[in-house]
Amino acid sequence: MSPSQNVSRRTALQLGLSGILAAGMTAATVSPAFAAAPRPAGPKRPATAHSTRITDIGPGVMQYALMSGVMLDGVCYIGSRNLEPTGLIALDVAARRVIRSTTLQTGHSVQALAVDPVRRVLYAGILQKSGGPQPNLYRWDLNSPDSAAVAIGRIGDRDVRDLAVSPDGTLFAVGGGGTGAPALWQYDPASGAVTSLGVPSAAVTLARAVAATDTTVYFGAGSTLGGGGATGRAALYAYDRVSRVYTDITPSEMMPDPSIRELAVDGDRLLVSTAGSTQPTKLAAISLDDHASYSVATSVGKTAKNFAVLGEDVFCANETGLIRWNPAQGSLDAVTPGVDLGEIWGVDPWEGGLAVTSGYGVVVHLDVDGSVIEQIDLGEAGAPVSAQTCMGIAVGAGFAYVGGNGTIARHDLAGGGVTNLRVPGEAKDAEVLDGVLYTGQYSSQGIWAYDPRSGEPFRRAASFPSAQNRPLDTNWDADNGLLLVAAQADTEGGGSLWTYDPATGASTCAVNPIDAVQLVRAVIAVDGVAYLGGDNAQKTGPRGTVVAWDPVEARELWRIETGLPNGIAALESHGRHLFALTIKGGLVVIDRSRQKIVHTADHGALVKGFAALKAARGVIYGVSDSTLFRIDPKTFAVTVVVADINGGWYSGPHLNVDEEGVIYTLRGRTLVKVEDWPQS
Repeated sequence: MSPSQNVSRRTALQLGLSGILAAGMTAATVSPAFAAAPRPAGPKRPATAHSTRITDIGPGVMQYALMSGVMLDGVCYIGSRNLEPTGLIALDVAARRVIRSTTLQTGHSVQALAVDPVRRVLYAGILQKSGGPQPNLYRWDLNSPDSAAVAIGRIGDRDVRDLAVSPDGTLFAVGGGGTGAPALWQYDPASGAVTSLGVPSAAVTLARAVAATDTTVYFGAGSTLGGGGATGRAALYAYDRVSRVYTDITPSEMMPDPSIRELAVDGDRLLVSTAGSTQPTKLAAISLDDHASYSVATSVGKTAKNFAVLGEDVFCANETGLIRWNPAQGSLDAVTPGVDLGEIWGVDPWEGGLAVTSGYGVVVHLDVDGSVIEQIDLGEAGAPVSAQTCMGIAVGAGFAYVGGNGTIARHDLAGGGVTNLRVPGEAKDAEVLDGVLYTGQYSSQGIWAYDPRSGEPFRRAASFPSAQNRPLDTNWDADNGLLLVAAQADTEGGGSLWTYDPATGASTCAVNPIDAVQLVRAVIAVDGVAYLGGDNAQKTGPRGTVVAWDPVEARELWRIETGLPNGIAALESHGRHLFALTIKGGLVVIDRSRQKIVHTADHGALVKGFAALKAARGVIYGVSDSTLFRIDPKTFAVTVVVADINGGWYSGPHLNVDEEGVIYTLRGRTLVKVEDWPQS
C-alpha cells in the first residue's frame, strides 16, 4: 500500500490536506459530470492592455417589481419594490391598463398600503436602508386624478410594515428596524401629527400587522426577522383608544409561532394569522366584543396573509397559493391556482372571484376554485419597468445570472440579450455546475436548478427544514462532489449548512454547526473541508467564529475564534491560507495547516458593511458596497481595483468569476465585466 493510502481520511481532513487522498478516493467521491475545473488563472496580461478594463453589460435585472397591492372600486393600487424611484401605480383591472402613477421621495420599497374608502385616500408606508429625519409615510388623494403622493411625516421605526385606517379616518402604522422594540403609531389627518402610542412589548423585534376600529387598535408583532435567543414570539395586543391601555389578547394556540402576520377587521370579528416556522401557521377569528371568545384553525404552510372575505369564506395567501377558510364551519382547504403566482402581495374580492397581486409583476383574476380568468402583465399595462437592486450572481457556460425578486435575469455573454426567468422567492447566491445553475432560494425555498439546454423551467432540486429559510452563500466542493449552502434561521436564531449532490440528488442539512446562535453566513470548500463563517443576528452574543467542518460526516474538525467585534461576511482561500473578511472590514488570515491566525488588519475604510470574496488569477478579489478590491495572497496587502463601484445590491454585495477569471459584479444597477491583470 502506498504512503498516501496509509493516511486516514480523518487525519487528512483535520490537517486540511485531503488532497493527499485524491488518487485513492476520487472515483468514490467525485462525479465526473461535476468535476470542478481548476481555479481560474485567466489569460496572461496583454502587453498593451490597461491593468483593469470595465465593460458595461446592461442592467442586472429589469422588471416592474412590487411588494403590495390593494383594490378600491375596480382599481388595484400597487407599491413598487427595489426600484428607483419608489412609486405607486393605479391599475384599472377591467381596462387592463395603468391609469395613474406617482413617485415617492424616499425608501426602496412599499410594503404597507391602506385605503380610506370614505375619504378616498391611499396611504403608503416605505421600507428604507436607514432611518433618520426623512418621511416614511405618504398620502395619495384619489379624488384628484393628477395629484402626486405627498409626504405626511414619519414613524420613529425605520420601516413601515403595515397600515390601517379606522372608520373615523385615523391612520395607524407599525413596523420595525429601529434600535428598540417597535411602537404603535398614529397619524391624525385633522392635525397632521404623527405620534407614538407606546411600545406594547419590549421583547419583540418586528410588528407586521395592525387593524383598527373607532374604539380599539390591534397590534400584531413577534420576531420574524432576527429571531431566536430571548426575543419574543407571536404577540397580539388590543389598544383602547380612550383609556390608552394595552391588553395582551394573544390566543394561546398562536404563542409558539414567531409572529402575528396579518390582521383585518371583518364585521364583528378580528381575523388573525401567524407566520409559521417549525409549525404550520395558525388562523383565528376573535370576537371584537369579547376577545376571549375565538376560534383557531391550523393552516397549510408557513405563512398566511392578505385576507379577502367572500360570503362566509375567508381567503388568504400562503407560499404556494391560496387558503380558503370558513371560521363558522371550522373548515380549511388549500386552493391551488391554475398558474404559478410566486409570492403574493395582495388578495381582493373582484367580480365574484379574486384579484391576486403577484410578485411576478402580474395581477391575476381567479375564480374561487383557483381557475384563471385572466392575467394582466403590469409592464404591458404601462407600469414603469426599470432596473432593480439585485441579489446573488453566478457566471458560467456563457451566461451570467443575476437574481431579483421572483426572477433571475439570464444574460447571454456571447450573443447578448437578456431573458427573465421566473422562480419563486429570491436567489441569494448561486453556482453554475456543468452548465446547470443551482440557486439558494429565499425564503424556505431550498435549492432550485435550471439547465438552459433543456428548454425546461426552473425546478426545485432539494428542500430543507422551513425554519432554515435564508440561504446566504454557496460554494462547490469539488473533492466531495457537493454543492454547499450556508443558511440563516430568521425566526429561530442560528443557522445551518446544506449539502446537495447534483449527481444523485441526495441532500443533508446540519443545523447549528457553529453554535445555537451563530448563523452560517459564509462557506468555502478546500481539500474536502468546508470552512464555515459565523455571524449573529442578535446585537449581543458570540460571532466571528470560523469552523472547519467535514461535510460528508457532518462533524466539526476544529474551530478558531477571530476575536473581532463583527461576524464573518465572506471566506476564500489561497494555498494554505484561509481569508476571512468580517462585516465592517476586519481581515483575518488563518493558516489552515497550523490552525492559527497569522494576520489581521482593519479595512473598514473600504468595507462599511457586508462584502464578498472570490479567488481568481492568483489573487483574492473582494467587493463591498462601495469598492472592488484585491488581496495579495502573499503579503496580504489590499489594493483598490475599482473605486466607487457602488453596486446596487439589496442583500449585500456579490461578485463571481467565469472560467477565464473575469469578474462580474454590479456598478450601480448595471452588470459589469471587470478584466483585471494583477501585477505578479
